Amino acid sequence: MARKYIDVMDTSFRDGFQSVFGGRVLMEDFYPAVEAAVEAGLYHFEFGGGARFQAPLFYLRENPFEMMDGFREIVGDKADLQVLARGINTVMLDTGSREMIDLFAKLFARHSVNTVRNFDALNDVRNLEYSGEMIKKHGMNHEVVVTMMDLPPGCKGAHDVAFYEKTLREILESGLPFDRVTFKDASGTSSPHKVYETIRMARRLLGENMRLRLHTHETAGVSVAAYLAALEAGVTGIDLAAAPVSGGTSQPDILTLLHATKGSEFNLGDLKLDKVLKYEERFKEVMKDYFIPPEATRVNPLIPFAPMPGGALTANTQMMRDEGNLDKFDQVIHAMTEVVERGGYGTSVTPVSQFYWQQAYANVMFGPWKQIAPGYGKMVLGYFGRTPVAPDPEIVELAAAKLKLEPTTENPLDIADNDFKKSIAYWKARLEEEGLETTEENIFIACAGDKKGIAFLKGESPLMVRKNEQQSSPETPQKSGDKAMTGRYNVVVDGKTYSVEVQEADGTVEVTPAAPAPSPAAKTAENAPAPAPESTGSVEIRSQTPGHVWKVLKAPGDAVAEGETILILEAMKMEIEIAAPQAGAVASVHVAVNDSVEDGQLLATLV
Repeated sequence: MARKYIDVMDTSFRDGFQSVFGGRVLMEDFYPAVEAAVEAGLYHFEFGGGARFQAPLFYLRENPFEMMDGFREIVGDKADLQVLARGINTVMLDTGSREMIDLFAKLFARHSVNTVRNFDALNDVRNLEYSGEMIKKHGMNHEVVVTMMDLPPGCKGAHDVAFYEKTLREILESGLPFDRVTFKDASGTSSPHKVYETIRMARRLLGENMRLRLHTHETAGVSVAAYLAALEAGVTGIDLAAAPVSGGTSQPDILTLLHATKGSEFNLGDLKLDKVLKYEERFKEVMKDYFIPPEATRVNPLIPFAPMPGGALTANTQMMRDEGNLDKFDQVIHAMTEVVERGGYGTSVTPVSQFYWQQAYANVMFGPWKQIAPGYGKMVLGYFGRTPVAPDPEIVELAAAKLKLEPTTENPLDIADNDFKKSIAYWKARLEEEGLETTEENIFIACAGDKKGIAFLKGESPLMVRKNEQQSSPETPQKSGDKAMTGRYNVVVDGKTYSVEVQEADGTVEVTPAAPAPSPAAKTAENAPAPAPESTGSVEIRSQTPGHVWKVLKAPGDAVAEGETILILEAMKMEIEIAAPQAGAVASVHVAVNDSVEDGQLLATLV
């Protein structure tokens, strides 16, 4: 009897990169692995969209459209190249206007895309309709998505088979055009039994000819069992990745599923073991210099209690690692249970997963519900659509007060269309002001990346690639294969520390002794701000979290009311307002825009 053909989409170069490296992988480094994947017999790839649109702009000094075109040159015309889009966000950081969603579809069709996987984290079908229409208008396949997760223990009201059937029926009744259906579990928390029953339900509704897929992650340790359940229930495709970006926070490994389906009725795309082995060997070789966070390779048993998707988990832990507060990770995960339940059960996938994380982080760092993360607050207030169940009224009231916004039931697309800053005309004018070309690609990059998109187009974005030997920065750029050691190092000899500066010229290494490294106490004294003017009854305002100064709104001498914002920090992609604890006047400000801030650092004083 012929085995049932199962389409395998290789997610290594989009979701794999996002789940392990935060999307920060240079195209010239990974292109050889793409060639090896083609030689292994793979033809269906997820190769862009999602965070792999922003990461090249923000951290790699690379144009994602050029990356996509280069990928197409390697795989040829017959390959099915797929991207991930977030409904009304597409690949933007916020809700797009209708004309920007149309431009997204036009540009992605122009730059090599065959298929768009299109999801909404709230499972609000209204948020899929217009983007689906534009995807089809520009000639691409529309893969519509129902997003999944398991609720934390003790929670109920959504994310069961009945909820997914309701969502799928709304998709069918809406009339939105689609070619395929995917059930997407970004946190990998759905139990295999629920997966089986959900796919069985979908197959009954969709008929036998519809292409039906499951997407999951190994984060919680049940992905292989979930895939086997989905195969038995009737999916025609699954998503897999290749080592070194498989397993853990990413998709299960291709080799693992080849083994798990051995002797079964399922044929995974006619893939051959020996060819996949060669592909993975080549992939590991070209990625050997990249730093893999240890949490990216592990199953985390806490995740079912607080569904954090693999693609967001490592990005968040890397930010915490950079900020020096990774020790708070378990506390943030624990805090997410309440955040998910009181927020209305949106699926923990971008951007809602980031909202959950930011709010849980704020609850740990500042105290429960002392701060409202802007994205989380706008979600419970209705600015991104309808949550699966109504959010906690107390949290809605708190968010309205903190964000100074009223709850809304207005269509998010109408809200975006009424915002001139989300129009093509606005971003065209911004590009003209900066002396930049007003191509359609540049307009979309500027809108999708905001100030960071403009910085990329001006050649001012940083190079931030996390490699084992050298962390790249604008001052020390690193290219693939570059073994340069130029820089300053602390060297310990016979228990004494020396500062050594290494310079390279014409292949010769020159080691030049530098001034001794300052002691920690001296360094602290050197970097300490000037002492505040002595004043009776002065009040110190200190940071409660590591971060960076985004805006300074008040200067010494300015009068402030109690609760008025003095400055704004940025931490974990979240704006944190630093407010005056009482009315008075600003005596001193101890930080400037772009300064790094440590936990407990003095920011300002009041009198």
